[in-house]
Amino acid sequence: MRIIAGEFRSSRIESVPGMDVRPTPDRLRESLFSILMPKIEGAHFVDAYAGCGSVGLEAISRGARRATFLEKSHTAIEVLRRNIASLKAHDRAVVLRGKAAQTLEGIEADIIFLDPPYTNPDEYAASLIHANAPLVIAQHSSKLALADAYGKLTRFRIVKQGDNSLSFYS
Repeated sequence: MRIIAGEFRSSRIESVPGMDVRPTPDRLRESLFSILMPKIEGAHFVDAYAGCGSVGLEAISRGARRATFLEKSHTAIEVLRRNIASLKAHDRAVVLRGKAAQTLEGIEADIIFLDPPYTNPDEYAASLIHANAPLVIAQHSSKLALADAYGKLTRFRIVKQGDNSLSFYS
């Protein structure tokens, strides 16, 4: 896995071993950040269900002021910390351990990216209701139909790429 563009362009990052974590594919990350380009500079970006941190690290690489990574897996956090260290991004990265839906309650950000396990669709509703940001993006299976609204958030765009979709809420 690699960082696609920006300050850390082409830098390799480690992924979490095993089948429990599904990293966001390069092509989908490229589409996501093409859409976010005018909003990412100077933003506080949250990568919830971070895994190895590929999305949040891409955000930092492309100009986010800070990225907060939410992850509950001890193994994934170890990999994430190594990735942050390898890019020397300590000063712009915060790693919080815990369940994303509960941890999101106390975080205010500019952009929140959610990528819960596809096998647990209930996590989407729980996380989207607690997300406190003007822009929230949920990566999900193209087979999963998310609601058009969660709490104060309303979906305004869907981007589909094969088995993966991005739903944009504001």
